[in-house]
Amino acid sequence: MNLWYIVVGIVFFASILIAKNTRKTKQNLPPGPPRLPIIGNLHQLGSQPHRSMFKLSEKYGSLMSLKFGNVSTVVASTPETVKDVLKTYDIDCCSRPYMTYAARITYNLKDLGFAPYSKYWREVRKLTVAELYNAKRVQSFRHVREQEAAKFIDFIKQSASLANPVNLNQKLMKLSGSVICRVGFGISLEGSKLENTYEEVIQGVMEVTGSFAAADYFPVIGKLIDRLTGLHSKCEKVFKAMDSFFDQAIKHHLEDESIKDDIIDMLLKIERGEIGLGEFQFTRNNTKGILLNILAAGIDTSAQTVTWVMTHLIANPRVMKKAQAEVRQVIKNKDDITEEDIERLEYLKMVIKESFRMNPIVPLLIPREASKDVKIAGYDIPKKTWIHVNIWAVHRNPNVWKDPETFIPERFMDGEIDYKGLNFELLPFGSGRRMCPGLGMGMALVHLTLINLLYRFDWKLPEGMKVEDVDLEEAYGLVCPKKVSLELIPVLTQWT
Repeated sequence: MNLWYIVVGIVFFASILIAKNTRKTKQNLPPGPPRLPIIGNLHQLGSQPHRSMFKLSEKYGSLMSLKFGNVSTVVASTPETVKDVLKTYDIDCCSRPYMTYAARITYNLKDLGFAPYSKYWREVRKLTVAELYNAKRVQSFRHVREQEAAKFIDFIKQSASLANPVNLNQKLMKLSGSVICRVGFGISLEGSKLENTYEEVIQGVMEVTGSFAAADYFPVIGKLIDRLTGLHSKCEKVFKAMDSFFDQAIKHHLEDESIKDDIIDMLLKIERGEIGLGEFQFTRNNTKGILLNILAAGIDTSAQTVTWVMTHLIANPRVMKKAQAEVRQVIKNKDDITEEDIERLEYLKMVIKESFRMNPIVPLLIPREASKDVKIAGYDIPKKTWIHVNIWAVHRNPNVWKDPETFIPERFMDGEIDYKGLNFELLPFGSGRRMCPGLGMGMALVHLTLINLLYRFDWKLPEGMKVEDVDLEEAYGLVCPKKVSLELIPVLTQWT
């Protein structure tokens, strides 16, 4: 009798496995590399997942299946598959999976970047685009950008007079931080609770939110693993620093009613019901979630963009010479440089595009999640599958770009390709419903800063350094900064 029960049990479980495998074979999943038990393909990510995924996609295809612990994932790596995800099937692929530390950082997904696609997200997106990121609002903060840029240039002048090298990574982060603090929070970075830690905090946010966290892939033991690796404590440290800063800025507004027309002022009006948000009650945590997007994305993306442009220029003297010649010819002996000047600087615009191509600020877009079963490029993508869009792979694809590892701004000479989400060969800000809404505000500061740096100064490498010594490697995070800080010596020009 006992043997009979054993046989029945074996047959029962075998039938379940057969049925399960039969269901699997009916799905035409994208190809992918073999997996290890339990961890799947996590061991293949390395320290730079965007590069590792690119190499794997060269073998397994433009749409590739990976498994991270319990999570099934696909990776889109060519303009065609990326267009399918971000445009053709955008409505089915634009939600977000739950990510443990992103949820913590964003006050339980009260932001725009990591919140799942929902009626709440649509209402907040519509309101913030209309109220925060419209052209009129961007223009209204022009005086802040110009004042902070002037302070930055004064510091560079002092360094030039002493022939001191400038750590552009640090100084550009401070410039962006100073602008964002005034524009978004109505307070100066100097004297705030982030004054001495803003760079560490912002980079910490990007590392935490861009991490492949064990908690997201291993439901039972993941959080324990993250505590052992230090990811959990880093998240808590960053969150507490930001939260304290937000409290300081909000208190400042509540105590001084004369502060008007900055971003916190608008968010507080939504809290009070003076600006409607449909059926949703907007709480203090909603305000802080939106402020997190503005603080982290606003500071880091602008600063890293200018840093990468200057890195590629100093590493390519021919391009530097040509870019400076154009700026100086167009600006001439004009001391009052304005944001509109970029419109006449066709070569500099090409340089910026090529820098975005070589070093997209967000090489792996924030993961998406399929909200229902969908078919892409002939393959089945089941509901709840995570979708990674590998912008790095698109930008380095030799079938799309000739000599993709070489910095050649002239490839954009015809002006047909831009970075505003309509050309799927170049997508530094993404595309579709989830495209970065702060593009205009961020690029205004990028343009103003670059024109000043190229017009007013010549640039040299520190003593003993050669062009070929310039490090072009990136560190990994949601936003990828330069791994080794860029230090250059400014030289005063006749216009300075």
